[in-house]
Amino acid sequence: MAMEMDRREFLKTAAIGTVGAAVMGLFGGTETALADEKDAAADAKAGDAENAEFKGKKKFAGIGHVREITDDIFYVGASERRTQLFENVYPIPRGVSYNSYILLDEKTVLFDTVDRSVTGQFFENVLAVLDGRSLDYLVVDHMEPDHSSAISEVLVRYPDAKVVLTQAAAAILNQFFDCDISDRAIIVTEGDTLKTGKHTLTFVLAPMVHWPEVMMSYDDVSGALFSADAFGSFGALNGNMFADEVPFETEWLSDARRYYTNIVGKYGKNVQDVLKKAAGVDIKILCPTHGPVWRKDLGWILDKYDKWSSYTPEETAVMIVYGSVYGGTESAANMTAALLSQRGIANVSVYDVSKTHVSELIAEAFRCSHIILASITYNMGIFTPMKNFLLDLEAHNLQGRTYALIENGSWSPAAAKGMQEILDRMEGTSYAAKPVSFLSSPNSGTEKDLSALADAVEASLKERDAGKEKDSDSEDKEDSANGSPAADSEKTVWRCTVCGFEYEGEELPEDYVCPICGVGPDKFEKL
Repeated sequence: MAMEMDRREFLKTAAIGTVGAAVMGLFGGTETALADEKDAAADAKAGDAENAEFKGKKKFAGIGHVREITDDIFYVGASERRTQLFENVYPIPRGVSYNSYILLDEKTVLFDTVDRSVTGQFFENVLAVLDGRSLDYLVVDHMEPDHSSAISEVLVRYPDAKVVLTQAAAAILNQFFDCDISDRAIIVTEGDTLKTGKHTLTFVLAPMVHWPEVMMSYDDVSGALFSADAFGSFGALNGNMFADEVPFETEWLSDARRYYTNIVGKYGKNVQDVLKKAAGVDIKILCPTHGPVWRKDLGWILDKYDKWSSYTPEETAVMIVYGSVYGGTESAANMTAALLSQRGIANVSVYDVSKTHVSELIAEAFRCSHIILASITYNMGIFTPMKNFLLDLEAHNLQGRTYALIENGSWSPAAAKGMQEILDRMEGTSYAAKPVSFLSSPNSGTEKDLSALADAVEASLKERDAGKEKDSDSEDKEDSANGSPAADSEKTVWRCTVCGFEYEGEELPEDYVCPICGVGPDKFEKL
């Protein structure tokens, strides 16, 4: 009977607090709002007693599954394994976690919420950690719905909680939730702090990593950085919560790379800006909103992010991607792989562009220094799956890769020209060899051409390795020299007050438009 009462009270209070068509679309796709916001606000006041009775009640029968990160920081997120496509795009056969954290101090702080698919477990976790205490602050580091879907219910359950967020996040919140938080919002910007007792939180703006409103929160006592989507990974947490508790390099790295390159990959410059900020902070724990928490070997994952975000190849490696219909182009791709192997090149991978999900191809392109593309001619152009892959590479801003091209056409090969047109639009593109062209099926002449291509790729790989050694020697000499390299001359920087984008230049053009959020020069401040 008590359980039935709890459910009725929950539904009644949800109808009061969850208002507007946007909310209903978010929580279940219903097009009609439960109630007009003003009427709901009046009803909420009239139902204070009911709300009071609701506070502290379980959402569903169950217990909290909580992990301790430090003595006073707790994991209250949850994992989910039913969804097949993250963002309805990316396969997640290993599931995904939605991470949220609570700080218990003189004041209590909740960092982000979770996706609607795991809100039941989330609220049980929150109740378990708070253990009867109220919630003082909700910090919104990122407004994307997989981290914000429970915000409206948090605001109902904890009506005295203040919401800490950026101005851009406040605007986006109003797009998802038809509710007024003006009387409980604390708008923060770069470097602002919040003292919760013995802890002090510092807020770091991270615009376009990968939404414009993103910020990160740093705790000065534990050294924990609540990093939003940065340093995250696909994959459900299987009991073990810390990266050092799992075989990360062998079982998690590919998903972490695929997560970064596909979700955040386009915004490398913005990630580099955040990494520069992070370099000046004593980070001891990385608390992302997906995947394991990092408490050891932080330099290792930071180095990965530095490479990915600067578009530096993670490895000296060759990736062969082919698009074939009747087998001739596939045969040429396999011949090329064998020819490279005969030359002692071990780090070679081969992918069928029609069968491999494009998110895996994007991730591999970020990993590898050299990419060989083999495509049939299709409708007098590039094979459609190959074209889509190349356009996705361009959209993700991949830079600085070395390519070799192979084309096939039964009467008029034309794929190489189309591929090169797309590749030439990418910054830092180079070619190891001239394109190889053949008709229908490889023959002895094709094998000779592919052998020459393999020679050229081998030489390019060796040149890259030699260049890396030379750069390493130069860095060693620079480190051992007296003094330090001359610092770059100071530049004038103009920052967008809406999204945080920074423009470098002595003067901001009168007709300048922010490339991120579209505002004009009146919304920029000079730094």
